[in-house]
Amino acid sequence: MATIEFDRSIPAAPAPAQSLRVDVSFHGRDADDDTDLVTVEEPMEIRLGFTTEEGPTEQSISVTMRTPGDDFDLAAGFLYTEGVIRSLADIAQVEHCGPPSPDKGLRNVVKVTLAENVRFDAGSLMRHFFTSSSCGVCGKASLDAVRIQLPDGKRDAFEIAAPELKRLPEALRASQTEFVRTGGLHASACFDASGGIRRLREDVGRHNALDKLIGSYLEESAPLAGLGILLSGRASFELIQKAAMTRAAFVAAVGPPSSLAVELAGDLGLTLVGFLKADTFNVYVAPQRIV
Repeated sequence: MATIEFDRSIPAAPAPAQSLRVDVSFHGRDADDDTDLVTVEEPMEIRLGFTTEEGPTEQSISVTMRTPGDDFDLAAGFLYTEGVIRSLADIAQVEHCGPPSPDKGLRNVVKVTLAENVRFDAGSLMRHFFTSSSCGVCGKASLDAVRIQLPDGKRDAFEIAAPELKRLPEALRASQTEFVRTGGLHASACFDASGGIRRLREDVGRHNALDKLIGSYLEESAPLAGLGILLSGRASFELIQKAAMTRAAFVAAVGPPSSLAVELAGDLGLTLVGFLKADTFNVYVAPQRIV
């Protein structure tokens, strides 16, 4: 059986392949061939194994469309940001299960078995499960729910100078190995106070990329403590919610924030930067962390 693996490096050629070549007809420009690289998108089911008064059982709790790779980090990060687990110690085992998909041979089911002492309330997960903005968010009720879930403890001190902040978008693009190939992947990265990219994860889904990043840090007692989070696109409520589950105090996005993202960041005292470019950026909440 597979065990949890954490890769601290930025992957140069993740396996399985995150892109594939398809036939295409080009119009309006010349091309050497009639194929193009596209991002792989596949469903991934997360199954949870846990112990009840009646004994061990398991339950399917989520199906997400993701780019294959870092599946264990994705599953662990999802469970952490949904409040199912509080640390890596709450997980006994992570494994791929079920047969490979018949078309691509990918393993698309991940089973996470909780430690015996961890109790799982399926009803609580459903109450606190947040959908993407395409399905809508229930405003104040969601803000109250995420506040209940947040882990105890203050956020770590973090400051960064404006010039270092402005260099982050180019550093992010230089690190996005698969985005260069297809242009079809989002990225979430973490950065230090000197503006250095520490780790990066890519995925076809914005929330998946951040879950993969957070999941890769769960071996540490305080995920993303003393680091900032960088998003390749817009900053939605869902992404700020996930960031808030860590000790990170600073979120910067290449794109714009949503109104609920600004509201939640303000309630939590998270610094929120949007429209981050090489020459300018907007600060929506807590500008004191930019020096």
